Amino acid sequence: MGHDHSGGPTADVSVRVAWADDADAIAAVQVRAWPEMYADLLPADVLPTDVDVVAAQWRQVLARPADARHRVLVALERNRVTGFALTSPADDPDCDPIADGELSEVTLDPTERGKGHGSRLLQAAVDTLAADRFTRAVTWVNAGDDGLRTFFTDAGWAPDTAHRELDLDGSGTTRVKQVRLHTAIA
Repeated sequence: MGHDHSGGPTADVSVRVAWADDADAIAAVQVRAWPEMYADLLPADVLPTDVDVVAAQWRQVLARPADARHRVLVALERNRVTGFALTSPADDPDCDPIADGELSEVTLDPTERGKGHGSRLLQAAVDTLAADRFTRAVTWVNAGDDGLRTFFTDAGWAPDTAHRELDLDGSGTTRVKQVRLHTAIA
């Protein structure tokens, strides 16, 4: 690897496309982050807790992507995965799957917040969507999640007036309102 003396502390952090070998690390981040992200929305017993089960699902996703434009990005500190993001064609009925890309998840390890990983992941996701020739990016955020919403609006995203209500557990008892944000990409 060698040492990079030019970039200071940022030399140790990066974002890259995930490999199949990252499945366990991505699963570990998800299992740690989701209870905190969804604490107010979902009963704890429906959240994944078995890292091995989650990792097996990720291995399948990473080995056989549904479409070339379905991408998984990981944020790294040295070689440790600190978060991940998912990009794909947008599948909302009012979106154009050629022009509109979706950032469907940005998840950070709860212990890694506030270190810039989220901003780097977001920038890499937008760069990835641009490289995949999308001209607009959309993402859905829970209406009550002011922190996440501010994270996106600070980065130049804005509400596009679309909203939806999700039935999270299929029973109709756990519903969450979401708003869609969008940004133009070069």
